[in-house]
Parts: sequence; C-alpha cells; structure tokens
Amino acid sequence: MAERAKALLVDDRKDNLLALEAILQGLPVTPVAVESGEAALKQLLTDDFAVILLDAQMPNMDGFETASHIKRRERTRHVPILFLTAADRDAQLALRGYAVGAVDYLTKPFDPWVLRAKVSIFVELWTKTQQLKAQGDVTRERDSQWQRLTETVDEAARVLRAGGDEAAAEALALLEKARWGS
Repeated sequence: MAERAKALLVDDRKDNLLALEAILQGLPVTPVAVESGEAALKQLLTDDFAVILLDAQMPNMDGFETASHIKRRERTRHVPILFLTAADRDAQLALRGYAVGAVDYLTKPFDPWVLRAKVSIFVELWTKTQQLKAQGDVTRERDSQWQRLTETVDEAARVLRAGGDEAAAEALALLEKARWGS
C-alpha cells in the first residue's frame, strides 16, 4: 500500500492547530501538528511532507525564519509552504513570505474550503510524485534484470562459438540459469 501524504501544521496556538486539523479532516492527508518553528525543523528531519501550513507570527523562531531554514535544506527545499497569518493584509508581509519560498500567503480569517482545495492540490502532486518514483524504481530494476540477462546470453553465445559438445552444454546451463533468474 502506498504511503499516505502528510501535512505539517505549524502554529504556536493549540486552538489554531485544532482548527486546521478539523479543516483538513476527510482529505487523504495525515496532519502532523507542532507548536514551534524549532519543532517543525525537527519533524522535517524524520518525515516527508506533501505541504506545510506555517503560521507567520510565532515567538522565538517566526514562520519566515522557519521557512528560510526549510528552504535551505536539500531534503525539504521543494516542500510547498502555505503561510497562514492573523496579521492584517500587509503586502510587505506577504512579499516577505514569498521571498523565503512560500507558494501562498493566506490571512485569517480565510475560507476553509479554499485552504482545503489548495492542500488537496499539493497532496495530489505529492502522491503523483511518489507514484512516479515507484515506477522509476521498477523501471530501473527491469533495466538491471535486462542487462544481466543480456550479459548471460552474450556469455552463452561466446561459449557456443568456442565449440564442442561441452561448450553447448555449458551454454545451455548459462541460458537455463538466466531463464530462472539465479
């Protein structure tokens, strides 16, 4: 069974995290809630996420600094970040969010259906990416098997060209080995 997509929810207020979890309920995503930028960075060391919902204004490490750290890491730089903030519609804050790598910047109150739609898109993209990776792994394994089979057939042909009944028997043994994949 395929791995289920995860969404990292980062907000210093528990009530906001509970609200986000409720908004995402029913989507094919597992929410992982943390209460600080530091906790988010730790979580990103062990888990892969389809999307990050990040509060812009938090004590200690704010969302902008957290996003900057996320985008600097090779493992996490491609994870889409959606900023959520209660700050007024200050264009400078939104620009700051985009400057650190956010794909969107939503001010509260926001329409929960819009947030669900945005998260759904990133979950679908993540799922398709996982499927493509799995197909790539299968293709690489088939290519490897084909390469081994080709090498065995080439070896059998070389032995046959060397001639004699013993050579034919050896070539048949090689081909039989290749047939059974051992």
